[in-house]
Amino acid sequence: MIRPLIKGLELTLKYFFSPAVTVQYPEERWEPYPRYRARHIMYQREDGRPKCVVCMLCATVCPAKCIRIVGIQDQKGDQYPTTYEIDLGRCIFCGFCVEACPVNAIGMTTHYELDGE
Repeated sequence: MIRPLIKGLELTLKYFFSPAVTVQYPEERWEPYPRYRARHIMYQREDGRPKCVVCMLCATVCPAKCIRIVGIQDQKGDQYPTTYEIDLGRCIFCGFCVEACPVNAIGMTTHYELDGE
């Protein structure tokens, strides 16, 4: 009768003195891996406009269909987006949009905190 009690106490004490697995967020920050995919970013040209040429490849290849683009054409004939939205509630962060972009206009960072957005 006492033997199972001691075995249970032994197991409890083993886990009690082992190192913690849980990260105490936000006091402790998790360091993401170098290839971690989180927040999307749109790269800019030297003149401040987005690099996007409104080819719609990112929206076409997206399996979650979460990218919405509305573009216009300027006097030179160049197209650029007036609206480029990614619904982060539907996005599965696969990175297909980044791979499909022919002009490298979009990318993904390792910044995983999306609070206040």
